[in-house]
Amino acid sequence: MFENLQDRLNSAFSQLTSRGHLSEADVDSALREVRIALLEADVNFKLVKDFIKRIRERTVGIELSKAITPGQQVVKIVHEELLITLGEPAKLDLGGGSPHVIMMVGLQGSGKTTTSAKLALHLRKAKYSPLLVAADTRRPAAIEQLAVLGRELNIPIHREDASVPPPKICTNAVNVAKANAYNVVILDTAGRLQIDETLMNELQEIKTGTNPQEILLVADSMTGQEAVRVSKGFHEKVDITGLILTKIDGDARGGAAISIRSVTGVPIKFLGVGEKSNDLEVFHPDRLASRILGMGDILSLIEKAEDVIDEDVAERGAKRLMEGNFNLEDFLEQLQQIKKLGSINKILDMIPGMGKMTQDIPQDEMEKQLKKTQAIINSMTTKERRNPRVLNGSRKRRVAKGSGTKVQEINQLLSQFRQMQKMMKQLKNPRMRQNLMKMFDGLK
Repeated sequence: MFENLQDRLNSAFSQLTSRGHLSEADVDSALREVRIALLEADVNFKLVKDFIKRIRERTVGIELSKAITPGQQVVKIVHEELLITLGEPAKLDLGGGSPHVIMMVGLQGSGKTTTSAKLALHLRKAKYSPLLVAADTRRPAAIEQLAVLGRELNIPIHREDASVPPPKICTNAVNVAKANAYNVVILDTAGRLQIDETLMNELQEIKTGTNPQEILLVADSMTGQEAVRVSKGFHEKVDITGLILTKIDGDARGGAAISIRSVTGVPIKFLGVGEKSNDLEVFHPDRLASRILGMGDILSLIEKAEDVIDEDVAERGAKRLMEGNFNLEDFLEQLQQIKKLGSINKILDMIPGMGKMTQDIPQDEMEKQLKKTQAIINSMTTKERRNPRVLNGSRKRRVAKGSGTKVQEINQLLSQFRQMQKMMKQLKNPRMRQNLMKMFDGLK
């Protein structure tokens, strides 16, 4: 989402070449590009004006460090100002009595029902016992969609006949939760194509009847400034307590993510970063600011890895790698673990410095290569995976036919794999391992 913004900002910062002090001319030239970049990214124009003013006040006449470039020094200031704009991180309010009621609101098509299920899964991982409530009776498909998601995630659903008024369904659900020891109730309320009085009256009745600790607005970040206007509208009517921005992984310009917190005054609590059930991230302003400036987000990558990767499989693979016994069967197992993290481009974007390197490589090309590698290894026998040396010409032709590839591609994979094995054997040397550990300490 932030690639175009990253490119424009980096271009603006690279123009700063002054030494000693940053002059007004230097700063104005760079900030003109920053202003255009933010406006093109669909950031609210009033916010851009204030943002640029704050940066200018901090940069004009600043004494430059000899250790870093002028551009890097301005990036630091922009990063700090982005943190102010994005606001403090805000956790879910799950205090008070039980059950804790979370009311999900939003326009139709914003991803509210899917996000409700994702939030339930997130809370279950945090040792809560959630109950999902299908309160969108005007759209029967929403009830069925929530029921399907509940079955897939093994999360209980409370649903009633469509003739029952939604406020009644919600109060009944809270009573069911009390009787069955569910300590969180998530209300998936109805949406509309636009904000109207009927919708707001219904939401206000639900709010009065259930007294929710949280009223979370699910906003589609791909709608840009429309998401900001929708957020303001809901906040004025039902006093929302937090925001969940969906489709952050999409191709939108990203301005809503920067604008929405500042314009509404309501904290962003979660980001929807994909279609899978675990693609819901707790909002961290510092991490989003780093992504916007192309600095990666290694902490979110680590958290995701801890969440989805099988620790035993990873440790087994690492042990065999260091012992020099790593074979194609182990390699396939590790590839399957990596796929759980999402697309290769998405992973690399979160590693500092890597996102820029992958911009010229189409995502589908990287994914295609990964699938091809898996197909080749899957077409081998167990004996061939464990000992690739047995792969002679006839065996390679059989594998190529089974995987829909060419013998040359199999040779290329085997050559790369042998190079990796050779490199890993070198790590058995104590001095090599010691130097590597020193390098990692330096990276920390």
